Amino acid sequence: MSRAITASEDSTALLARDGRYPPILTAEQLHRYFRFDDHDRAVLAQKKGKHNRLGYALQLATVRFLGTFLTDPLDMPEAAIQYVAQQLDLTVNPVKLDRYRTRETRWDHRHDIQARWGYRDFSGIPAFFDLARFVSARARLMAEPPSRLLDLSTARLVERRVLLPGVTTLTRLIARIQHRADERLWRDLAALPSEAQVTALEALLDVPPRSSVSRLDRLRKAPLSVSATGLVGALKRVEAVRRAGVTTLDLSGFPEQRLNTLFRIGMGVKAQALRRMTRSRRIATLLVTVSRLEGQALDDALTLFESLLTDLFNRIERKEDGTRQDHLPSLEEAARRSNQLTLAFLESLGQPPQDFPTFAARVLALVPQEQLQAAAETVQALTRPRSETRLEGLLSRYSYVQQFLPALLRAVTFEGSAAGAPSLAALQALRRLERRSQVMATEVPLTLVKGDWSKLIPGKGPLNRPAFTLCVLDHLHLALKRRDVFVPASPKFSDPRLHLLSDQAWTALRAEVCRSLDLDLDPQVMLAQFSAQLDERYQLVEARLPQNAAVSLAEEEGRTVLVLQEDEALPEPLSLRHLRELVARRMPRLDLPDLLLEVHRWTGFAHAFTHLSEARTRVDHLDVSVCAVLLAEACNVGLDAVVQAETESLGRGRLSWVDQHYLRAETIASANARLIEFQTTIPTVAAWGDGQVASVDGLRFRVPVKTIYAGQNPKYFGVRSGVTYVNFISDQYSGFHGIVVPGTLRDSLFALDGMIEQNTVLRPQQLVSDTAASSYMVFGLFRLLGYQFSPELADLRERTYARMSREAQYGKLNALATSQVSTALIATHWDDLLRLAGSLMTRTVRASDLLKVIGVKPKSALTRALEQVGRIASMLHLLSYHDDLLYRRTIGTQRNRQEARHRLARAVFQGRHGELRQHYVAGMEDQLGALGLVVNAIILWNARYLDLILNQLRAEGMEVRDEDVQRLSPLKFEHIHLGGRYHFSLTSQMPAGQFRRLRDRDEVES
Repeated sequence: MSRAITASEDSTALLARDGRYPPILTAEQLHRYFRFDDHDRAVLAQKKGKHNRLGYALQLATVRFLGTFLTDPLDMPEAAIQYVAQQLDLTVNPVKLDRYRTRETRWDHRHDIQARWGYRDFSGIPAFFDLARFVSARARLMAEPPSRLLDLSTARLVERRVLLPGVTTLTRLIARIQHRADERLWRDLAALPSEAQVTALEALLDVPPRSSVSRLDRLRKAPLSVSATGLVGALKRVEAVRRAGVTTLDLSGFPEQRLNTLFRIGMGVKAQALRRMTRSRRIATLLVTVSRLEGQALDDALTLFESLLTDLFNRIERKEDGTRQDHLPSLEEAARRSNQLTLAFLESLGQPPQDFPTFAARVLALVPQEQLQAAAETVQALTRPRSETRLEGLLSRYSYVQQFLPALLRAVTFEGSAAGAPSLAALQALRRLERRSQVMATEVPLTLVKGDWSKLIPGKGPLNRPAFTLCVLDHLHLALKRRDVFVPASPKFSDPRLHLLSDQAWTALRAEVCRSLDLDLDPQVMLAQFSAQLDERYQLVEARLPQNAAVSLAEEEGRTVLVLQEDEALPEPLSLRHLRELVARRMPRLDLPDLLLEVHRWTGFAHAFTHLSEARTRVDHLDVSVCAVLLAEACNVGLDAVVQAETESLGRGRLSWVDQHYLRAETIASANARLIEFQTTIPTVAAWGDGQVASVDGLRFRVPVKTIYAGQNPKYFGVRSGVTYVNFISDQYSGFHGIVVPGTLRDSLFALDGMIEQNTVLRPQQLVSDTAASSYMVFGLFRLLGYQFSPELADLRERTYARMSREAQYGKLNALATSQVSTALIATHWDDLLRLAGSLMTRTVRASDLLKVIGVKPKSALTRALEQVGRIASMLHLLSYHDDLLYRRTIGTQRNRQEARHRLARAVFQGRHGELRQHYVAGMEDQLGALGLVVNAIILWNARYLDLILNQLRAEGMEVRDEDVQRLSPLKFEHIHLGGRYHFSLTSQMPAGQFRRLRDRDEVES
């Protein structure tokens, strides 16, 4: 039995206690490391004297728990001593045990334990070099902070039964190896560029005349304005990055994580700091930064281009709607006069035949000819097809398009699939037409010219250049969305289908993927399994129809439908209301800063925030600074609200430095993982769920500042733009992932990203969402990856039901299951579907990127096959939703928890009218990530004190019913002061192992 220290443990706590016991040991720790088996007891029985036997046992437990021996073998919690003594049926005699502390016997016992259980000293050459090789390999391949390497090194030594040296010894060894690995990486990277390229790179740090910032600072600044001028500036930025001459250098041979770290440093530190670096490190950092900056600059430029085209088309449609609305009175008058002519004609049909002059004279007596002519012209003008008026609107914006089109064609290299070949050929033709005044139609490819465009662009004679240009852009907009046309150098606008597992990689992984996802390589085996599941579910629902009072069959508009009655809300018993009242009364009151510091004391989450350069920080009270910055971001109040000039750790300079160098997506995710892991150990939390169920929903924020990363939606953002924070929460209320998306993109696009990308101890298998997130494609991907997708459904009567077997008999439900799943399509593309799932599972491609592409019409055969799998999964969910009340309640309960968590998040994010004022997507992700982290800290604090209160109530003899505990919520925040000025006190922090006083049951509410 040995203690395997996990990498998630708090390495800074290890540094702090330096091989000492924590003040409190959990029951799980005592049971795991301090319990002796039969072999242990046999060895202990050989020791003479009760105090010697106990001392030996304590040293054995210590080396298993700490991985080392203590100078004072009795320097351990009293609970551990008593736990060991009880196992050995010994009574602890302090006087006799104290003698053991000073006798030489303790050293003999230490040597005996080492010999019997195979513990080695770290100073031995094999143990030292084994660890050195391990750390060196990880330092070369991965960009891990020293704290992470310390955790892994400690775990490795304990696993191999090597006695841990002092933390200082390990820290120095790790620092020395990391420094050598860094220098080697910098040296190898710096050797790649030529002297001319090095000169160009270092010139980026110079400040040009009449400028206050360096050239590098200007390259790092992303565009903000969604305008033609902004797009031209963004494209010039792409060209400026390329002029450094290093974007063509191949960096694929270097570890990706190490390059990511250098890029993060190059984008985050000031030019002055880069100048102070050693030559090799400076060149390496600039090389990686500029190489990767091309892709980021292209992403920004193409995002802006896409937004401009979308806005252009929307403006034309809105203008057309406005024009028709303005001319509505004229159209009504013209319609009235035309109606008079129609009535006269209809009236004449019932009369004796008349010659035309007589009929015409009769009509003109009713409506003069001039008015009839005007009415006809008005109707013709105002009822033209929208396709024609749209083209005219586009042609009127040709001069606007010409402001940015030449720069786009010059700066961006488009590629495409076979479907995008016509668009690529037309784009190439536009490049050739530049600066030519007269062009013939036969000189350009006219494959794209179809429909109404053909009326404006004849195949012969002079080319209508404005019409041809706008026709190409119209098709390019759609082709870029479908990735029929893509930009390989742009991470965002490349074709995600190219990142699917290659034939060779898929052949190697096929069997492993199928085993891990519990799928079969043979499509017929899987189709038989799907069919059996669907048949069983239909038959179960049909058999239970007589007893299911909530469901009935009905005939509506000639079709059979299942009618589901709305479920009644669960009644709240008096015991639950009473328990909630007692919990609320006893919950301590506190300020948000104190809450964060106390949660850090429990979990050490602030230690997960490492410096941008991964260097260990040598400043005091860094945890306080981190908590202050997190609060400022989460509450949306800025640093002014937390600055305390008289306190060094809360000074403006310190907080600004922490904000720039410590707060980023990966450190927030790491800190969040610690909170979630700690929360799972609280007994009461298990009553709310086991972490198997999760939900996803979007929290929307208006963005009133200039940015290209927000989208418009008048329903949510009014006249301004905004973003959606797609966040995932577990059934234990903790948020485990979040994604920032522009505008109000559908949550379904990102539902799988959160399940696959999250790196916490939670492993949810079922995801709940709203109705809008459901689609057959999403259902299909979830089924292939082994997850249960459970959206809350609306418009149930409009749902169609499918079957896999035409011969299957479902009794009363036969008339319901009228649609047929295309099993042949699934079988034909089964291997491609498996490769799709394997690519998602191995993270070679993101689900959201893939769904954006394969969901665009016309859909490919593979997409349609995926939808057929999704239809099966959707039917299973739909039938269970009607039949199983518990299933519906689980979905509804989780949706309610998500909405309640959103209310808490809104209450926390109360500054600046609750508006997100970040220009760049990285800033949005950091601030909303900080919000999610602080909300999780509040939930964790509430959960732990709620657990303490329940234990106190039980100790007082009160009956606490389990079903009532299940309905308690850690989302209450009335006892937490969220507003005002925030004060962080360094002297009022709770001591380790202690808690705040619970309020007395008779204490008066203030």
